[in-house]
Amino acid sequence: MQQAADYDVVVIGSGASGMAAAVTAAANGLDVLVIEKEAQFGGTTARSGGWLWIPGTRLAKEQAIIEPDGAALGYLRHEAGAHFDPERVGAFLKYGPEAVDFFTRETVVQFDMPAVFPDYHAEAPGGQPGGRSMVTRPFDGRELGDEIKHLAPPLPELTVFGMMLGSGKEILHFMRAFRSLPSFLFVCRRLGRHLLDVRRHGRGMTLTNGNALAGRLRRAAMDLGIPLWLSTRALSLVTEQGRVVGVRIERGGAQSTLRARRGVVLACGGFPHDIERRKALFPHAPTGREHHTPSPPGNTGDGLRMAEAVGGWVDATIPQAAAWVPTSVVERDDGTQGVMPHFIDRAKPGVIAVTAQGRRFTNEGNSYHDFVQDMVAACRAAGRSEVGAWLLCSHKTLRRYGLGCVAPFPVPYGKYLRNGYLKRGATLAELAARIGVDAAALQATVEEYDRHAAEGKDPLFGKGSKAYNRYQGDATRLPNPCLAPLGRGPYYAIKLVVGDIGTFAGLATDGLSRVLDGQRRPIPGLYAVGNDIASIMGGNYPGAGITLGPALTFGYIAGKHLAQQNP
Repeated sequence: MQQAADYDVVVIGSGASGMAAAVTAAANGLDVLVIEKEAQFGGTTARSGGWLWIPGTRLAKEQAIIEPDGAALGYLRHEAGAHFDPERVGAFLKYGPEAVDFFTRETVVQFDMPAVFPDYHAEAPGGQPGGRSMVTRPFDGRELGDEIKHLAPPLPELTVFGMMLGSGKEILHFMRAFRSLPSFLFVCRRLGRHLLDVRRHGRGMTLTNGNALAGRLRRAAMDLGIPLWLSTRALSLVTEQGRVVGVRIERGGAQSTLRARRGVVLACGGFPHDIERRKALFPHAPTGREHHTPSPPGNTGDGLRMAEAVGGWVDATIPQAAAWVPTSVVERDDGTQGVMPHFIDRAKPGVIAVTAQGRRFTNEGNSYHDFVQDMVAACRAAGRSEVGAWLLCSHKTLRRYGLGCVAPFPVPYGKYLRNGYLKRGATLAELAARIGVDAAALQATVEEYDRHAAEGKDPLFGKGSKAYNRYQGDATRLPNPCLAPLGRGPYYAIKLVVGDIGTFAGLATDGLSRVLDGQRRPIPGLYAVGNDIASIMGGNYPGAGITLGPALTFGYIAGKHLAQQNP
């Protein structure tokens, strides 16, 4: 065992929360090291949408979006229910705007606030039609220099020809490329720039979404001289007299100890790939394997286990242990398995979801987290052990909006039919036979849906009745942007299963992001952030960016508090 150099702070994990803690601590004069288990940096952040949910920011106020006093607090109290944590929620609401100001004024980390992006439950007490969700501003990857080759790529399933699409405006341009000359010209320019970058640099250089956030945070860390050790695995925490003073690591085949004078920050990405903890906490996954996550494979719960070994504990009482998302599983061109999260397509006109009984079970335009809960409940009510559903549309809808991995016209989709990802039937009866759904029930479901959808109505589930539904729909479709009849065939279907975009159950922490022991006392020298801590949302999903918003905020809080500690 070799002895490594001492640092003020050692951060374990290079996603948004870990890098936020590192940058904040270094900006306050501390000597910081970030270690990362994977060979690339960025963690789940690099694969995410790059949205952050933080109420009351300067960005919102600059657009004249002023929230009523207490609205955000009331909203989070409503959303979290019995698991409302006033100390941590209060810290988030107080320091979130301050964190945004710090990063946007002192670093290259920048955000854009759309005028309208509703909370997922905007109609609930304290919910807002906009002003809380912001997206990371696109970033030129060349600003990272040689470090760009170490940035984890986005999910292939969420790219077009390997290209990340940023704001909703970009997505709209691509959907309308052959129905609008301005959109066509925009797409040509965007594709041309991307292909030129791939030829020159081996990848696209216009970073958007989570890739932009990971890239900007790494640039901020570089500007402060923060070293990042990749392919470095944290094995266990080192304690002396009840205080965490370092971490044992494995790097390059050798083990050593890193000393941390001020403290260690756990930012290991939660446990989406920890089979045993999934088995214990995911009701739909009795063996732990009935679950499909697009999270990085290295997110195996290391932070939780290390903290538990020194007295920390995981709050397993949160009603929903993860941020659920309906996913579809696809075979990639290289033979590997891809996991496609379904964020937007469910809200589009002419798209419905049915169970194996051939019946709809929810408002398809609701948030992904809510949709999965309804999918699980419907399957349980039907006595089915396997949790899943089918997303359906007609040929016209498929080519207009796309579905899952299938892109809109003119991108070919034949390979998805050949590999079985996309199912097709000339009639509903034929499609039902292909996907194992009750044909008579499916026919009746579609007939009833079409009859009402033609008038812009959904009396069964109210698709299009909520602000978030309408935001994700098609604004050109009136009177309801989320409704259109399926109409004539052929028809298509994609199987949906349960996935996640991060875990909610995590370590118990206080308002300073210090890990708590069984008596709810802070463990000296140990902090946790991001998906390693129990979500302040109490198992609910109030709006776009409710993982990254707290990740940035509590990383900032931890970094500031570390700087105030005596070495």
